Amino acid sequence: MRTFLGEFEQLLLLALLKLGDEAYGVRIRQAIESGAGRPVSAGAAYTALERLERQGLVSSRLGDPTPERGGKRKRYYRLEAEGARALKQAHAALARMSKGLAPKLESL
Repeated sequence: MRTFLGEFEQLLLLALLKLGDEAYGVRIRQAIESGAGRPVSAGAAYTALERLERQGLVSSRLGDPTPERGGKRKRYYRLEAEGARALKQAHAALARMSKGLAPKLESL
C-alpha cells in the first residue's frame, strides 16, 4: 500500500530521521523550525505524530522520569520501516518533479 505524505508529515519524518534516538517533542519542533524555517506549535506536532503512529509510520515510547522535568517522562518517537518507505517515496517524487527546474525557480 502506498502512503502519501503531506509537507508537514514529511518534515516530521525527516526530523525523526535526523534526530534518531533523541527524537522527542521539543527536539522535533526545534529541528523543523531550524531546518525548514517554519514555526511549529506543540499541538500540531503531537496531533500529526499521533496520526502517523496510528498509520504505523512512527512508534513511540516513554522515557525514564527525570528530575529536571519534575518526574515527568518524555515521549520519544521513532521512524518505522513503513514510515521510511513512505518518506523515500515522497522524496523521490519531489526529486523527479523538480528535476531541471532550478533555473526556472531561481528566475521567479
